[in-house]
Amino acid sequence: MMSDADLKALAGQLRQPHGTMGAEVADMMHATNIGMTIHAIDRLSVAANDLILELGHGSGKHLPYLLQQKEGLTYYGLEISGDMNRLAAAVNKTLAEQGKAVFQLYDGLHLPFEDLYFDRIFTVNTVYFWEEPGLLLAELHRVLKPGGRLNITFAQEHFMQMLPFTKYGFTLYDDEKMEQLIKESPFRLADTASQAEEIESKTGDRVRRAFTTVSLEK
Repeated sequence: MMSDADLKALAGQLRQPHGTMGAEVADMMHATNIGMTIHAIDRLSVAANDLILELGHGSGKHLPYLLQQKEGLTYYGLEISGDMNRLAAAVNKTLAEQGKAVFQLYDGLHLPFEDLYFDRIFTVNTVYFWEEPGLLLAELHRVLKPGGRLNITFAQEHFMQMLPFTKYGFTLYDDEKMEQLIKESPFRLADTASQAEEIESKTGDRVRRAFTTVSLEK
């Protein structure tokens, strides 16, 4: 069983992977989150030549799946973790050299892009860490083109409450809380899709995770 100190350290790594442990956590997150990431990507309804933004890309090992969806896609990834920014750039070196993938750091709130820049935006398992969700949603709305789509994929609160590390710095959401967050934003809720999958949790246990992707439109 993990101690409170270990759980707190893991929670910090999940929020912002760093150091030697951060690289291990990034690989673990890719393995456990790929089902949620694919769910988010599949529901983006991308078109050829779209500009796509992701918040919190982690290792970036899912990029080949995203970029094969349509011709001419360009991906932009934002991270608060310098280590993940460097790791994703290294993992996707060829894509970056081809101009198909761009990785940048940000402060978790202010997006370093001009207005109406992106066609599609998605983020997976980051909403728990948004310090000012209303302001970040306003920023996402600002950089999204009219008719654009934002997908937010998150694990349901009743599942997350069973994980011992989520008491350290996680804000948990269920459908009702997410609906209220969206209602207070400039976005329109276009679609909601939920799914359940069996995974190995971050503490090594086999668990059944319920998760949801909400699709918002401008």
